[in-house]
Order: sequence, then structure tokens, then C-alpha cells
Amino acid sequence: MNSTSSINKFLPESEIYEILLPRIEALINSGEPLISNLSNVTAALKEAFDKISWVGFYFLHNGKLYLGPFQGKPACTVIDAGKGVCGAAVKLAKSVIVENVDGFPGHIACDSGSRSEIVIPIAAGNVILGVLDLDSYFLSAFNETDKSYLEKLSLMLTEKLAFNYLDPIIKY
Repeated sequence: MNSTSSINKFLPESEIYEILLPRIEALINSGEPLISNLSNVTAALKEAFDKISWVGFYFLHNGKLYLGPFQGKPACTVIDAGKGVCGAAVKLAKSVIVENVDGFPGHIACDSGSRSEIVIPIAAGNVILGVLDLDSYFLSAFNETDKSYLEKLSLMLTEKLAFNYLDPIIKY
């Protein structure tokens, strides 16, 4: 099922999110594996917004972020918590918007074309489980509208999906 094919990309971003979030919620099936659900979430986000060059999840385990489902070019597979924008979001336990990644101290350039980034923590209560990471080839691509709706998405995901099953998935 293509949940985003009929979204008009010329609508204001808030309207796109208002259409997209219920569609993502309809895609989520708590009886299916977490990785399958999150794969569809990344596909829906990437399809809905032309500004997104990369979107994916990283899961936190033993002080490191491990790559999960994503859409875009190949990515860094392991990031130390506290490093780069993803690690900063974990360390600060809050969303981070970077208008120009070249100005972010310690930015990790998995894709040298990336110009801006937003990272949203995925948390259950006070426990950070991972992050949702979005990159763009455009400067200042992400804003408070993105932050607000992506935080709603993060909450929806932790309410509807069993992130407690992560350990068997990321152990190697």
C-alpha cells in the first residue's frame, strides 16, 4: 500500500504532516516486527517531502547508536552517544535542528552532500531508545514545524510499537 502517493507536495508542510501522520498510524501494525513498521515509516516520510535526502532510525544500545531502517544513501552504522547530531540529541535528551551541518562541532558526515539535519529522540518515559534522523541537501531545510510533528510521530511510535524487543535485533 502506498500511503503517501496522493499527498500534494505543494501544500504547506503543516498540512502535509496533518495528512501524513494518520496515514503512518494506519501503516503501523503492532503485531508485526518493529523493523517492518519502521521501514514503512521511513519510506512514507521520504516519499512525502522532497527536501529529505536521508531518513532513518538509530537504536541506542550500550552507549552506541546502531543503524536501523532507513531510506537514502548508505549510512554510518555505529555512532557513539554524544557524538554528532544524533549523539547530541541522545545526550541532551531533546530534539536538535541544525541549519548548517558544517557549523555543527563534531558533525559526522555520513553523506558529504548533507547540508542540514534534524534529530528527534525516540523515548519511553525518560529512557532514550534511539533517534529518528532526517538529513537534507538544502540549508535550513528543517524548522519548528518539522520538530513539532516529528515529535508527535515519535510519541505515536513508542505508544504503538514494542521497542522493548530491540535487544535481540541489535546484538551481534
